[in-house]
Amino acid sequence: MNLTQHAPRSPRVRLGGYVILPRMLDKGRATIAGTNGEYHYNCPLDEHFLKFAGIDPEALLEQLKAGKGDGEIFEWITANATNKHNELEIKAWSSWQESRVPSSVETREYMHEAQKKIAPNREDIGAWFDLLDVDDYVTFGGKA
Repeated sequence: MNLTQHAPRSPRVRLGGYVILPRMLDKGRATIAGTNGEYHYNCPLDEHFLKFAGIDPEALLEQLKAGKGDGEIFEWITANATNKHNELEIKAWSSWQESRVPSSVETREYMHEAQKKIAPNREDIGAWFDLLDVDDYVTFGGKA
């Protein structure tokens, strides 16, 4: 996983129903390899998943260091999560995350400034995932 050459998976991609998780795993693997570039494991976005599931980020990183694949990581999460959620709860949380927008004046200003830099003419960026997807696209050569 070399995040200096391509973006991690979109935050919309799901593993076991969870959004954010596959992207976080990509960043964790790249961090271990020293190829994370501008991407950070255990960033505020990752923390949404970690808090919801009740997973320690360092314990998860140890599982990644052991070379476990996505399926094995999901099994580990299911066994070790302190916050147990059923399929419906995970689906509802993931749907909410996909549509989550800035919740304060400061975060709205941050999002608007970021959009001005990467995609000033786009009218379809409203949620955090929208901004992340276009940022990843532009960072690796796409035109917004």
